[in-house]
Amino acid sequence: MDADGHVHNAAHLRYLEESRIDLFWTRGFGGSNVVAQMDIDYLTPLRYRAEPVRIETWVTRIGTSSFALQQEIRDAEVVYSTAVCTMVAFDPETQKSRPLPEDQRLLLKDLEG
Repeated sequence: MDADGHVHNAAHLRYLEESRIDLFWTRGFGGSNVVAQMDIDYLTPLRYRAEPVRIETWVTRIGTSSFALQQEIRDAEVVYSTAVCTMVAFDPETQKSRPLPEDQRLLLKDLEG
């Protein structure tokens, strides 16, 4: 929290990360994927409060070895921040990118918005 009672900007990134992990986990999206780029726009200060916020996530691009997600932290009335997250399929053995397998492509297709 900052001095004005706002949720700190780094917390927005944590919220978005937790949402991505939950989304992939619940859909059985396996394999190793890493964040290659994260762009975030803070639109409206988010104050600490008892009510939860919603995080919406959808796929905007599917490439050979990467994909892009659009995310919003919002409630019914207000969008607090928007983000674009580029993720790359990653091979832990070679420490390099790898092509997205077909099962992951199909799951990502289901999330296109």
